[in-house]
Amino acid sequence: MNLTLAAALTTVVALPAVAQNQHTSAGVEEVIVTAQKREESLQDTPISILAFSTKALENRGIKAVTDLQTDVPGLIINEHPNSASTGRLIMRGIGQANDQITYDPKVSIYVDGVYMARFQGLSAETADLERIEVLRGPQGALYGRNSTGGAINFITKAPQLGSFNFRQDLTVGNRDRKYSRTRLNIPLGDTAAAELSYLRLTEDGYINNIGSGADRFGDKDRRGWRAALLWQPNDRLDLRYSFDRSEIEDTPVWMGQVPLYPVTAHRPKTGSASVKDLIPNDITGQGHNLTATFDINDSLQLKSITGYRELDNFTYMPYHPGVLGPDPVLVNIIDTHQRQFSQELQLIGTALDSRLQYVGGLFYFDESATSYDINQIPMSNMYIDRDTSADNTAYAVYGQATYTPAAFSQRLHLTVGARYSWDERKATRQVTTTVSGAATPAPREFGDRDFSEFSPNGVIAYDLTDDMNVYLKATKGYQTGGFNLTATTPQRFSAGFKPEFAESYELGLKSTWLDNRLRVNAALFTTDRKDMQVSVMDPVTPSLTDMLNAGKATVNGAEVDITARPIPALNLSLSYAWLDAHFDSIRNSVGDDVKSQFVYDQAPRHKASATAGYEWPHTSFGTPTASVTYNYLHKMVASYQRGLYIDTYGLLDARLSLTDIPVNGGNLRFSLWGKNLTDENYYTFHFSYIVPTAMFGAPRSYGLDVSLDF
Repeated sequence: MNLTLAAALTTVVALPAVAQNQHTSAGVEEVIVTAQKREESLQDTPISILAFSTKALENRGIKAVTDLQTDVPGLIINEHPNSASTGRLIMRGIGQANDQITYDPKVSIYVDGVYMARFQGLSAETADLERIEVLRGPQGALYGRNSTGGAINFITKAPQLGSFNFRQDLTVGNRDRKYSRTRLNIPLGDTAAAELSYLRLTEDGYINNIGSGADRFGDKDRRGWRAALLWQPNDRLDLRYSFDRSEIEDTPVWMGQVPLYPVTAHRPKTGSASVKDLIPNDITGQGHNLTATFDINDSLQLKSITGYRELDNFTYMPYHPGVLGPDPVLVNIIDTHQRQFSQELQLIGTALDSRLQYVGGLFYFDESATSYDINQIPMSNMYIDRDTSADNTAYAVYGQATYTPAAFSQRLHLTVGARYSWDERKATRQVTTTVSGAATPAPREFGDRDFSEFSPNGVIAYDLTDDMNVYLKATKGYQTGGFNLTATTPQRFSAGFKPEFAESYELGLKSTWLDNRLRVNAALFTTDRKDMQVSVMDPVTPSLTDMLNAGKATVNGAEVDITARPIPALNLSLSYAWLDAHFDSIRNSVGDDVKSQFVYDQAPRHKASATAGYEWPHTSFGTPTASVTYNYLHKMVASYQRGLYIDTYGLLDARLSLTDIPVNGGNLRFSLWGKNLTDENYYTFHFSYIVPTAMFGAPRSYGLDVSLDF
């Protein structure tokens, strides 16, 4: 930890404790989270976390993980160039390097406690969300495996006992956007209830295809179904089951040649006339979730979370048609079939008059996948076909305990936790290279490696007052190793790559002020990344890469989340993240330090989101509300190998609503909304394949939401 960061940490601790003890109903909303596997106030959770309640999700129009991009500083979400249906999530400068079936994301996603190894589908969007929790930084014991960047928890609403209700959400917008979600809750006697949901979304892309095939790049065509059951036969047992299915037929996004920074290309309205037979993707994902919660007694709970999911993913991605000739520079076609099963058991309890809180767990995960990938390189008259498979099995045992000693007026809280992980990974591939019609199949290659790791964490927290606490947290994160399907040689494939580690130290502040009208949460952190999994492109054949455990890096940062309610009608929020990330060393295949050739990417120095919302007094015809959000991203390196940049940009969003309109015993809601109202021109991703390449952010969009609930 450098002296500058240490001085900043000291400054945070020295903030004056002037918070008031009495809270009023006019204060900021209290949010209950389960980030530590038990229900507790956001303000009592000693980790850097952003949580969005049901009300916040509705007011900000957040429905999916991609909507969090603008509301969570420190989180970057963009499309992967090989598969735009695969979102790349980067938190605190740590994120997914590739979308292969042998790679795991570094920012984990959970839906009702089930780990989503491949997050392609609408499982979270189809359901009614109770809240979203964004946990920032390595997650050590409770979410330790593959969460070196952070974790995102989607918590859905359970079916309601004894209540029949119906909700219909409709949206119409420009670019022929049509959205419909129907939810029906049905009571089944006094102890059970069922919920049925259906989602349909279509929207035109914003870049026309003047070649053949689909009409536009970036069209959305999605369907989702969900069924959920709740059974509570007595006060101690709770059973929840859900099934979801998604069908996505979006067309590929446009990737265009752009100049090098500081020149920025404008978002095109049309693609190239050389595009041939543009076809939509075809993705089907479905899964089951069974959660059983049993209260053994008043201080001990046993929870079982069982998940099974399947994914069929066909994606088509053309690169640069018409740039170096009539044909694309490259066409990627990927056909993947994946299934996963997970089982987790948790024991959650309290002891010593609730001064000891503990969680213990066992985790099992099994995944198998096959993929047939085709790289078409028309200008070389070459095809590279890969027939691949992957089998991953993971086991873990974990525990975490928080002890509040009677001394120090029970203001001191000591937490220790640990997770031991075992990973067994296998992969195969057979590569066939076809040049000018002559096919050369290579022998099938095999990889088989086991990994294990101990991931501890510890927290010292102290309540300075009833409304203010500080904490110091140390965590070690673990990212499992694997195999690289696009390795340059059979030896590199079979050898695979080793795990990556992240050691993080964080000093945080949780505070409420001014009679609960102001909430200030802040965190300062430093993260050391070791054995970084660095993807290096082959200079002769750019479609081939090698994954090397070549890097060491340091990421320092600060995060501030402020929520204010100066008067009951006005809500203000500001979230800000500052990052200072750099490589300490990068070793190539012969051991030379080549860090001068690399620049740390996807880590903007500044990223912020500010929202102002106003609610007028309730009237006989409803409650008017308005909100404005501005999101800012400072210039950042987009690709560490090339030093390509995404320039500074800001996005202005607004929403004007009339809520709580009484309609025959129900409530009606209207919302006029607009996104990117200034029609900002910006990149979402910037990389180089033969020529500098960019994906463009969406232009101005606007629409009307209508919701009926009774």
